[in-house]
Amino acid sequence: MPDAREEMRKIIAGVLGTAIRAVDPAVAVKTHITRAGDAVHVGQRSFDLNEIDRIIVVGGGKAGTPMAAALHELLGPRISAGVVNVKYGHTSVDRWQVRFEHRPETERTSTLLSDSADAPSPPETGAIRIVEAGHPVPDAAGLAGAAEIATILSGLTPRDLVFVLISGGGSALLPLPVEGVTLADTQALTSVLLRCGADITEINAIRKHCSRLQGGQLARLAAPAQVVTLILSDVVGTPLDAIASGPTVPDRSTFADATAILRRYGILDQIPGSVRGHVVIGDNASAGRAAVAEARRLGFSSALLTTFLQGEAREVGRAVAGLVQGIACGQSDFAPPACLVLGGETTVTIRGQGSGGRNQELALAAAIALDSFPLPDNMQAAVVSLGTDGTDGPTDAAGGIAWPDTVARGRALSLDARAALAENDSYPYLGALGDLIVTGPTGTNVNDLVMVTVR
Repeated sequence: MPDAREEMRKIIAGVLGTAIRAVDPAVAVKTHITRAGDAVHVGQRSFDLNEIDRIIVVGGGKAGTPMAAALHELLGPRISAGVVNVKYGHTSVDRWQVRFEHRPETERTSTLLSDSADAPSPPETGAIRIVEAGHPVPDAAGLAGAAEIATILSGLTPRDLVFVLISGGGSALLPLPVEGVTLADTQALTSVLLRCGADITEINAIRKHCSRLQGGQLARLAAPAQVVTLILSDVVGTPLDAIASGPTVPDRSTFADATAILRRYGILDQIPGSVRGHVVIGDNASAGRAAVAEARRLGFSSALLTTFLQGEAREVGRAVAGLVQGIACGQSDFAPPACLVLGGETTVTIRGQGSGGRNQELALAAAIALDSFPLPDNMQAAVVSLGTDGTDGPTDAAGGIAWPDTVARGRALSLDARAALAENDSYPYLGALGDLIVTGPTGTNVNDLVMVTVR
């Protein structure tokens, strides 16, 4: 049995070793780049070195050292300058083997270990400077290296050729935050993201929107130079815009996607304010404050009451109608003309077989409440509930509007407002009265807005 176990260990070690050697960074570079005299072939592309003034090498990632060494071996003195950020301890390329180690005091584990007691020497990288930096949380060394990369890339021409070396860890190793976001902010953001449970694609969707190098920004800095990117993937499915946050790849994600991820994991309030202000370019509060500003311009006393409006739509509708009644009857600190704005998102418990959405149901419930307590004759009032994306439930309406006479007008058409509410059938009821709000797709989505107007 011991001999059989040892044989199995050798088989496993051999298989693992073969797998790891197959993705050796230096081998990978040499496989995809070849040189014949003054001709350099990169995949299916070829470059005539006689037409290239400068070759620049930049990048970041844990595999940066062997990739840079391989490129130096291929191009040597033709490389004018370069900076590649790597993780601390990754400036040398160890000779390794798969070995099973017995640790009686701790645990049994399978590890990749050097087969030499001598500390290996860093490989020759010529004009390419290797910078050790922090990972997974970025540090000042990484910031300095990233800033140097940005400097090297400035002022290039179409006769320059830039090689960008990207591998796992590049997001943290290339920290060059946008204006207004500090390294400390980036460190805090990274710490929150690493704890929240988001996957690497989600994490990088946020980080790239706070970076001057990632999300395609490095390629923008290098323009109009020719750019070749060599990528060693560490992301499931190899989405090029996610690996190291895609420094040279068009970004498929948006600021809205980044904001949605922060909301999904409940960390929007945990990230630094500078990051939140940069990533969250639009939110419910922004829409609400804009509504308030316009109402004030029109002569209304106006305020944003909350952006945390939640609860069952029909119950919220009844409460909002109470705001109308309080203002109209002089039992509020707001006097007519008044326009109060609330934001958030309500819910609907489906009880019937009707058609509608949460905003339409809120408006219908508000109308029923207004009908039960008539306002003074000299008062005009309305309750509006709107989905900012232009859709409300499985309908083509964005929401609805409730007037003090909505229910009375419905009765004149033989419509029963309470029966419609019980069946979750607000859409046909409001539609029959011309009280649906229809916008079509707005191209944005920052939850719902509810507006109370009394004059």
